Amino acid sequence: MTACPPITAPDGTPASAFCFGTMQFGGTADADASRALYDSCRAAGINFFDTAHAYTDGHSETLLGQLAATERDTLIIATKCAYIGGSGKDNITRSFDESRSRLGMDSVDILYLHRWDPDTPLQETFGALAELRAAGKFTHVGVSNFAAWQVMKAAEVAADFDLRISILQPMYNLVKRQAEVEILPMAAHEGFCVAPYSPLGGGLLTGKYGGGKGQGRLADDARYNARYGVDWMHDTATALSDLAREVGVHPATLAVAWAARHPAVTAPILSARSAEQLAPSLAAIGFDLSTELYDRITALSRTPAPATDRLEEA
Repeated sequence: MTACPPITAPDGTPASAFCFGTMQFGGTADADASRALYDSCRAAGINFFDTAHAYTDGHSETLLGQLAATERDTLIIATKCAYIGGSGKDNITRSFDESRSRLGMDSVDILYLHRWDPDTPLQETFGALAELRAAGKFTHVGVSNFAAWQVMKAAEVAADFDLRISILQPMYNLVKRQAEVEILPMAAHEGFCVAPYSPLGGGLLTGKYGGGKGQGRLADDARYNARYGVDWMHDTATALSDLAREVGVHPATLAVAWAARHPAVTAPILSARSAEQLAPSLAAIGFDLSTELYDRITALSRTPAPATDRLEEA
C-alpha cells in the first residue's frame, strides 16, 4: 500500500477533510450567495476549494478568485481543464492560462484533467502538463471522471515525464457506488488521494424529491434526471430520509458522512446553491457516524458486483 501524497496550501496548511465545489458560483449562486457559501465553508474549517474552466462560463473561477484573494496562501485551490476541446497541448495551455487569469492566481495547487480524451495521445497531454508544472503553474496533477484502467494508463505515461497523479475525482454517493469496485481499492493500494463529487446524488439524497416531487437539477437537467431517474435510487433516498428522521439528523448530513467514511476517501466535495442549503452538509464535518449506523445506511442501497462479476465473492 502506498500513502496518499500530502496536499497542502502554499503556506503548508494541510487540506481540510472536506472540499467545497464552486460549480454553482456565478450560476444558481449569484455573487452574494457565493460569498455566503464561501464564508460558511471557511467558518467550518474548509480550506480546499474546487472549480473548473468549464463551470458557468468562467464565472465560477472569477468569483472564487475574488473571494480567495486575501487568504490565498492558506487555501488549496483546484481547477480542471480539457472538458471541452480535448487534452492536446494547445488546448490545455490556452484554457489553463485563461483559468489562472480568471482566478487572479499565478498558480494553483491542483490541476485536473476534467475527463478522459480518447483521441489525444497521453504523451502529448502529460508533456504539456510537465511543462506547466516545471514553470511553477501548479503543484499536483489530478484526473476527474477517469475509469480505473484509464488512471493507471495515465499514471504510467505521467511517470515518463517525472509526474505523479496525486488525486482522483470520481462520482461517489449512496446510490452511485461503482467507485467501490475498482477506483477506491486502486486508490488505496496505489496511493492516490480521492476527492469524490456528488455525495448528495444531485440532491436526491437530501429528501427533497420524495414522492417524485421537488425542484432542482434532477427535475430540470436531463443529464441528472437520466443519472438518477431510477426507481430503486429513489427508494433508497426515501429510506435514507426515514432513517434520518429516526435518528434525528438531516438526510444530507447522513449522506455526506457516509461518503466520507470510506477509508479510501480523502475529501468529499460538498456543494450547494445557498448557505442555508449547505448547512446540513457542513454538519457532517462534526458528525460521529457509528459503525452500526454506517452499516444501516450502506444496506439501503445496492452493493455493486465485483469487477470479475463473480457474485459469490461480493
